[in-house]
Amino acid sequence: MQKILQDFSIPAVFAGFITFLIGISVSAILVIQAAQALGASSEQITSWFWALGLGIGLSGLILSWKFKYPVATAWSTAGLALIMATGSGYSLNEAIGAFSVGGLLTAILGFSGIFQKALSYIPQSLTSAMLAGVLLKFGISLFASLQNDWTFVLSLLAIYVITKRLWPRYSIVFTALAGIALCPVFLDFHMPTLEWSLAKPVWISPEFSWSALLGLALPLFVISMASQYLPGIAMIKSYGYKPHVNQLIGWTGLTQVVLAPFGCYSVNIAAISAAVSLDDQVHPDPSKRYIAGISCGFFYVLMGLFAATLTSLLMSFPHIFIVALAGIALLGTISHNIALAFGPVEDREAALFTFLCSASGIQFFGVGSAFWGLVVGIVVFIVLKFKAKK
Repeated sequence: MQKILQDFSIPAVFAGFITFLIGISVSAILVIQAAQALGASSEQITSWFWALGLGIGLSGLILSWKFKYPVATAWSTAGLALIMATGSGYSLNEAIGAFSVGGLLTAILGFSGIFQKALSYIPQSLTSAMLAGVLLKFGISLFASLQNDWTFVLSLLAIYVITKRLWPRYSIVFTALAGIALCPVFLDFHMPTLEWSLAKPVWISPEFSWSALLGLALPLFVISMASQYLPGIAMIKSYGYKPHVNQLIGWTGLTQVVLAPFGCYSVNIAAISAAVSLDDQVHPDPSKRYIAGISCGFFYVLMGLFAATLTSLLMSFPHIFIVALAGIALLGTISHNIALAFGPVEDREAALFTFLCSASGIQFFGVGSAFWGLVVGIVVFIVLKFKAKK
């Protein structure tokens, strides 16, 4: 505890909050829709948020504290899309059984070390190109939003640039606070009336069927590996940390197994939102940025305990606020990964293929562009290397 107090900083707490905000704002409503697709009641939906908040929050908080680098955890948005698309074919109890099996497969893959061995063969230039491509849409959305909300977005950009020049460590803090203050000025926003109450977990007995295991558990497992763990681990490595891959994957998978009967369909390493907690704006000393991971976990735990209250508050902010804040917070990460991706001259062509494919947003078999961008890049990398040796 003494070390945490020594390393504590306000920018790190804000970075953790923004990581949390990005993680839930885009897809919190999808959690409700996915649960409803499986026939969940309102009490069971609240239980889903309770389980997800506690599972994601505690795993991220404890892993960040243990390893002393930011470990942001999250749920899988692609997984929610899969549940929404196929959920009507299964009962809620069968889906809970599938969530449990998916978590067990993840834990086995992590603790066995198979994932880490596979990851060691992929060049960093390609993983950085994949990350830059995935994150590019956030930077583009930031400037595209000038078309309709130019006063609000331009004000935030001006505040960010000025504070980046004068107080670089606190630039995101000032920008976030300014965004909240400017919402009522430029946007249609009124603070909602909140009623605080603790969420109650609801046990849902798992049932196991071959159709749910093959049609839901296995696809969810593959999607999590491809769209969350692969870019998430790459994100941590891109900032110079040496992630404990086996432990990160194993413990998050085990957490999912424990909380699946309450509605926890996934606990993954965060990919896109994690970038905010890893950037040098959090703290100039990389060894002290883990406070952002702890803070992010703390906010997820709060969300779980006060699921209905906090979710309604955060969802009340205008969408443009989330878009602008996420875009500004990720500017440094985008430039960082572009520099890493296109640094080695001999890898640039393969990196370009990876970058463009990852940025395209394509999706095949329920797996997103981050995975396919990396596949394309690896193929190009191997072909060009083979040709060079010839």
